[in-house]
Amino acid sequence: MRIPRVVVAGASSGSGKTTAACALLAALAGRGVRARPFKAGPDYIDPGHLSAVSGAAPYNLDVWLMGAGRLLESFARHSDLGASVIEGVMGYYDGLGGSSDTASTRHVASITRSPVLLVLDAGGSARSIAATALGFQRFHRNSRIAGIILNRIGSKRHEEMCRTALAGAGVPVVGALPKGAEELGSRHLGLVPAGGNRAVSGAARRVARSLAGHLDVDAILRIMRRAPPLPRPAPRRTARRRATIAVALDRSFNFYYQENLESLQEAGASLRFFSPASAARLPRCDGLYIGGGFPEVESAALSRNAAVRRAVRRAAEDGMPVYAECGGLMYLARGIRDGRGRRPMAGLIDADIVMTGRPVLGYTSGRIAAGTPVSGGRRFRGHEFHYSRVESLPRDSRLAYELDRGAGISNGRDGLVMYQTLASYGHLCFTPGFAGSFVGSCARYSRR
Repeated sequence: MRIPRVVVAGASSGSGKTTAACALLAALAGRGVRARPFKAGPDYIDPGHLSAVSGAAPYNLDVWLMGAGRLLESFARHSDLGASVIEGVMGYYDGLGGSSDTASTRHVASITRSPVLLVLDAGGSARSIAATALGFQRFHRNSRIAGIILNRIGSKRHEEMCRTALAGAGVPVVGALPKGAEELGSRHLGLVPAGGNRAVSGAARRVARSLAGHLDVDAILRIMRRAPPLPRPAPRRTARRRATIAVALDRSFNFYYQENLESLQEAGASLRFFSPASAARLPRCDGLYIGGGFPEVESAALSRNAAVRRAVRRAAEDGMPVYAECGGLMYLARGIRDGRGRRPMAGLIDADIVMTGRPVLGYTSGRIAAGTPVSGGRRFRGHEFHYSRVESLPRDSRLAYELDRGAGISNGRDGLVMYQTLASYGHLCFTPGFAGSFVGSCARYSRR
């Protein structure tokens, strides 16, 4: 199958990949080409900006979480619009541990056989930008770099100097983004999320549209259309509807992989979205999925909605299957404590969440013990990224994830279990078996 596509990579984190990718999506839309956005790596925030600009659901492509085969299948399956744009992660050659090509942007480009546009921060440099470009081209035998986008250009004269220096590099300059236009806002986990935030989504669209004219869209389209064909994915089968799962979705909880949600649907789940901060009641459902996000930022609104907090706790105590990740774990605790004080949460977990200001981040992997809403014995891969810890957890608490990689809740363990609730700091990449097992638990609850 023919998929016009390109990877937008950066020389380093902070080089302007998200800004350039958003600008490209807006530029393509201006030419009547609707593009599907993808994001390399375990990221929830950048995909929200890409989705806000493109109007299309984003998908993550992570080699370590998914494996090369599943990544390629997912990319081909979801490249169903006029084109596909993949935003990279970190620096172009930065893979696992910073010392490997595995799971790097270049690895994703290689698996998907995609040409690459390299975003270079030109601020404070001119002729030296050519040395950087040549280094990236020659560092790997097949760099796949097909074009350069200059970022943080200070003036027309500055742009001319950079273009002149790059003229002999053998790779065309296909864009020059002006200095100061790249600010999309930031927070302690990266950019401010666009999910559930109309102001941020609108700002992302405005920035992208303002920068679209600084890209050579004709040249980029030629590069995208030269990408070789990919194998057509086999059709997936969707099970008959077996259960309804309520999914928390608002400014507090919006860290979800689109692929995970689709896995639940393919396993027979009907998804019903609601806001724990503003909903009048918990939707009628057979299971509950509370993903990650920033409940600490919206803790006042979550605390005020006592009706939904009580409803979530009662449902869990009744044996309804509940799966919660990171922000969801925080919401199920007694309360969240930070510099502003302590705000009550659902109170299902007999412990408090304390904001620390110190990041815990990285990939996780391990095995799930038996007796949870998902079948025991399953291996999993995921990642964790948070600035909090669980405090005063009872010593007899059951932690079902035996980690061989990652920090988890305590002493290399994660996955707190009570009733039919499974709550962890880890964000998991759902396998079909994981999704099917959770939906099956919800279906059994519905028949009680």
